[in-house]
Amino acid sequence: MFSSIFTTFGNCLKIPELKSRIAFTLWMLFFCRLASLIPTPGLDSGKLVAYFASSAGKGSLGGGLMGMYSMFTGGGFEKCAIGSLGIMPYISATIILQLLQAVVPSLSKLSREEGGRAKLIQRGRYLTVGLCLLQGLVMAISWEHPSGVFSNFHDVLVTMHPLWWYRIQTTLILTTGTILLMWLGEQITDRGIGNGISLIITIGILARLPQMVLGLKDMFLTPDRMTGAYQYNVFHFAAMMLLLCAVVAGIVAITQSQRKIPVQYAQRVVGRKTYSGGSSFMPLRVNYAGVMPVIFASAILMFITFIPQYLGKYWQDKGIGVFLTEIAASLNRGSMLYLILYGGMILFFSYFWVATTFNEIQIADDMKKGGGYVPGVRPGQATSDFLHKTMSRITLAGAIFLTIIAVVPIIMNSWMNIPYQVSQFFGGTSLLIIVGVMLDTMRQMEAQLLTRQYPGFLKKGRVKGRF
Repeated sequence: MFSSIFTTFGNCLKIPELKSRIAFTLWMLFFCRLASLIPTPGLDSGKLVAYFASSAGKGSLGGGLMGMYSMFTGGGFEKCAIGSLGIMPYISATIILQLLQAVVPSLSKLSREEGGRAKLIQRGRYLTVGLCLLQGLVMAISWEHPSGVFSNFHDVLVTMHPLWWYRIQTTLILTTGTILLMWLGEQITDRGIGNGISLIITIGILARLPQMVLGLKDMFLTPDRMTGAYQYNVFHFAAMMLLLCAVVAGIVAITQSQRKIPVQYAQRVVGRKTYSGGSSFMPLRVNYAGVMPVIFASAILMFITFIPQYLGKYWQDKGIGVFLTEIAASLNRGSMLYLILYGGMILFFSYFWVATTFNEIQIADDMKKGGGYVPGVRPGQATSDFLHKTMSRITLAGAIFLTIIAVVPIIMNSWMNIPYQVSQFFGGTSLLIIVGVMLDTMRQMEAQLLTRQYPGFLKKGRVKGRF
């Protein structure tokens, strides 16, 4: 199997156009990594790098909001780099516009018009600039007072004076860094291979692989300081590898799984043209929401946890402060209450995303106008109800699996004392994004190969749901 995969990659280099696309993509990703390594002027980034390095092994930072943000920025945030904002403002702007299409009729109409997609992309770019200016200013101010953001951090990061000039300069630099990453991602999508924005996030996550390797080395090759014994042995390593294979296989299966709804088209006459009938199918993805429910649930739960923790410190001399501190402690990452709320939010946001992006009424209406119908189901409202019922059932299966995958690294980190930099690659947001992006990129490469009569990655068929 591996020889076949290597042969297929070799065939990719035999096609001049595909070879140039791959080379262009790699160069663009190289420049994206530079944006997360070049420090922002006026900041002593070495102090923050040392703080993150000391906190990573304790797991206190890894599972928190700052650790997740650093993961999505490819480590740029902890290095105070010019790409500290990462590509997240662009993703946030895209999500906001997509959700607004479900509640703003003018935007929904614009998305279906000719050339409307380009206009929405342009509005997304403008919204990205606005979000970058706001988030850049907030980040610049947070670096002025790092003790309020990072616990047990008392050093000074800002080395530039006056402060007002530091704020303006840092905000503009961070905004420019994100706009550069957005432009590079769009160039990859147009002239490279794969989805540029997704690849930028993926390469940032993969940049943490050396930390995972070091974490594994410390787990199995470094004895305990107190007892001198090794906490993990070869059987633990074998169990972790089996778990990794099982999780990856499950993610591939759930990402590719779909319910095929048969659609029959009747013969119809439009003017002097006669369109013959035929049969097709409508693919409904099991994991329609992708990784979005995990991101939404993580962000909201971290915000809910932060409020009682902050207010508890503010009112620590009063009785209510003790109560709020106890609530914050019960919501610690890895507690049973945390896992229950986390799983419930993933289930909720899975249905929320489907409800806001999957318009079964519009689909049924378009099918009726095109002369199509689902066998055994009347066109119109009955078809809409059928699609709603079917989508609700398969969404439940996808949401349950997504919940299991999301809690695996939390359980490994909190209950089994496995370092966060290791456990994050055994499930959760990281592995979901990596596997999904790799599948999409390989699908595009295989399409290029098949059009030129080269064999794809699989000789005995294709993974269900590819084409």
